[in-house]
Order: sequence, then structure tokens, then C-alpha cells
Amino acid sequence: MVSVPRLVIAAPASGSGKTTVTAGLMAAFAERGLDVSPHKVGPDYIDPGYHALAISSAASSAGRSRAGGARPGRNLDAYLCGPQRIAPLFLHGAAGCDLALVEGVMGLFDGAAGQGELASTAHVAKLLRAPVVLVVDASSQSRSVAALVHGFASWDPEVRVAGVILNKVGSDRHEAMLREALEGCGVPVFGALRRMREVRAPSRHLGLVPVAERQAEAVDSAAALAARVREGCDLEGLLALARGAPPLSEPVWDPEEEIRRAVEAAPGAGGRGDRAARPVVAVAGGAAFTFSYAEHTELLTAAGARVVPFDPLRDERLPEGTGGLVIGGGFPEVYAPELSANKPLRAAVAELAASGAPIAAECAGLLYLARSLDGEPMCGVLAAEARMSERLTLGYREAVAISDTALAAAGTRVRGHEFHRTTIVPGAGAEPAWGLVHPERRTEGFAQGNVHASYLHVHWASVPGAAARFADRCVSPAG
Repeated sequence: MVSVPRLVIAAPASGSGKTTVTAGLMAAFAERGLDVSPHKVGPDYIDPGYHALAISSAASSAGRSRAGGARPGRNLDAYLCGPQRIAPLFLHGAAGCDLALVEGVMGLFDGAAGQGELASTAHVAKLLRAPVVLVVDASSQSRSVAALVHGFASWDPEVRVAGVILNKVGSDRHEAMLREALEGCGVPVFGALRRMREVRAPSRHLGLVPVAERQAEAVDSAAALAARVREGCDLEGLLALARGAPPLSEPVWDPEEEIRRAVEAAPGAGGRGDRAARPVVAVAGGAAFTFSYAEHTELLTAAGARVVPFDPLRDERLPEGTGGLVIGGGFPEVYAPELSANKPLRAAVAELAASGAPIAAECAGLLYLARSLDGEPMCGVLAAEARMSERLTLGYREAVAISDTALAAAGTRVRGHEFHRTTIVPGAGAEPAWGLVHPERRTEGFAQGNVHASYLHVHWASVPGAAARFADRCVSPAG
């Protein structure tokens, strides 16, 4: 049994202010010296970046930086990883923390389309047995707020809506009216926040601009959020609520154990026993490639690889001794001219692919490997052209590996997520990476030698054998 003080920060609907309130709470608690563990329900890569920055910048400004570095923002997605892994992944990420804060997704009860509560904030809250604090946009209501909160608190008796934070409150009089309305609701108010004009979180075609692209401004915003939360929220009350969460009995997720089991289940499929010759896996980062799950690096390391980050916008060479390459998601379409201008790196990536080294590319990585992106030359590994599109492609997918690749044996079934406003022609190679089976049937991506390139984002915690298989195919420093 493990006791982890924890809260889930939810809302009735998107746009209520979950991300700003959650980041403000994280920063405010970090300023007080608490080791805060940040989590996000769903597949979103961007919000966890703001969470991690809010905590690290607040702790640093207070002179209380965490030994061993900042905690990464982590995702809890019951669709991608399976409900059975949510508590173990949470316990792994939150190990040793003073407080874990979990930001929800969309409205409290909104989950995977057509699949009931699966992957909703409510579902994850139940799996974690965590109290829920509801962030309510009160800007256009007064007494009606009581009906709204009562409805959310009573809809599912297994979800404990234990508190409310009133957001976008207009005035002292408005706040008094809201508090009076909620007095008989049975759900305590833990805070009331005024509209925060000085906190700016710019958006573009796929949502918030990632923190890596606006670091200085985001730090200032986090400080402003922390100040507002200190003034407007009952931090002691929220902390007491979090500390009242019951212990969890699930096992802690362990990447080493996951790799061991994956190798045992598929003999010969991976697992580097010789740690003296750890292959170097280069992982793309920087402003153009900001989407990644922390568990991927942990699984690659457990599989025997040495993970080395690099920035395709700045670095003209791959890391020394690169034997494999991972290029995750991000916004290469925003930086297409700069990526194209880095000709030495584009040539190095093409040469690595030609050598037979494994390359795993997701979404942004797929675009980077194409011949061109919006007319700008890219790496030319794939005989395909990519461009921006008016159409947003978004949603969960079920897929099966069509052929053996660096990530999966033929027949391997996975759950993934698509999120892009670009298109690539052709959409699949002669050997596609995946056959999508739900909610639509089509082939997708490219399986070309040891190159696996696709729009589909897959969380490797659900298929740890992917990391073992990838590391096994990498070239070690000794060749």
C-alpha cells in the first residue's frame, strides 16, 4: 500500500481554465517547498510541458530546486495504456513526491468517443481513487453555479467531487453571490480567481504553443499564476484534501521489469544484455520536436540503450556513435525553412537510414523524413511530399502492424492517437506501417527497411516490446 497525496483538477467543459489553474497550483505549492508531481489525463503533450515548467521555475525562484532535476510531466491515458496501467504509471511518476496534481481532459465525464467513460477524467480519478476539484468558469452565471456543481457531484457516485475553484470571477460581489449559491450544495469552495489578463497562453492550429517555443514568457506567466493562486485559493485546505486520499495497492510500474517481461514473451525480439556496448539512440528535441512521453526514454534505457537528445534546428550532426534514431511529434511545419536549411543534418539522417539503422518517426518525424514539407526540402528518406492542410485529423485509433518493423512484429495490435493538421502523399508506402482497424479501416505510414514512420502516436508503456525490439536492432558503438 502506497500513500500519495493527490488531487485531480477537472472541469465541466474545455475552456474552463483547467490548465492555467493547474499550473498555478503546481507553481504555488512548489514555491512552498513541496515536491510536486505533474500529471495529465489523455494523450496531450503540450500541457505537461507547462506543468513541468511551472514547477521547476517556481522551485528555482524560491531557491528550492529538487535534487536530481525537475520531474517531467507525465500522461495518464487509459485508452492508450489500458486502465490496468494507470495506477502503476501514476505511482512510478509520483514516487517520493509530497503532492501529485493531475489535470483532467475536456469535461469531467468526456472520454473516448462511443466508449462510455473510458479515458475520461472521471475514469482516471476512479482508477486513482483521487478526490476531484472542479474548476468552474463562473464568468456568465451566479446562482446557476449550484445546479451545475450539484449535477457533476451527483452524476456518478464513484467519482468524489470534493471541491470547487471558481474561475474568471468578475468582482467581490460576484464572488459573494457564487459562494452563497454553493453553500447548500455540499461541495466546499477552495478558491475564487479573478480574470487573469496578464497571463497569456497563445494558441495556434493544434492548441497551445509549446513551452519550448516561449520559455521566458511562460516563466513569467507561471509566476503570475502562482501569485493569483496564492491570493485566491485555500492552499492548506487543498493540501489537506489531497492528503486524505486513500492508499493505493497497485504495483509500481517498472521499466526494467516491463522490458524483461517483453523479452521473455517474445524470445529473440530484443533486450541488450551487454550493457558495456550500449547503443546510442538519438532522440530529436528542441522547439520543432517537443512531443514525447517520458516513459519512452526510460524503456529504451532499460532495454540497454544510451539515449542522447539533439536539436535538429541547431545541431548539424547526429550524436557521436548514433545507432538508432527516434523522432517524435511536434511542429516541423512551423520551422520548415530552418529545418531545411540544416543540410548537414538532413544528409546525416538520410545516411543513417540508408545504413540500415532503425528509425522510429511519429507524426512530425514522418514529415521530417519526407522529401519535402510545404515545398521545403526535408531528409528525403521517404518518397512522399507533406504539406499543411485545412483539415484537422484527431482521435484515438486501433491498429495492427502489417509487416515486421523496427518497432513491432507483424500482427502486433496497438492503440494510438492521431493529432495533426498536415497531410502526406502518398499516405502509405508500398509496405505500410499500420493497418488501422478502428474507427476506420485504411493503411497508414511507411515500413521501409528499418524505418518505421507514421502519423500514429503510440505510448510504449502499452507495448514495451517496441523499445526492446528497437534497442536490439541498433548498432552498438563497436559496430
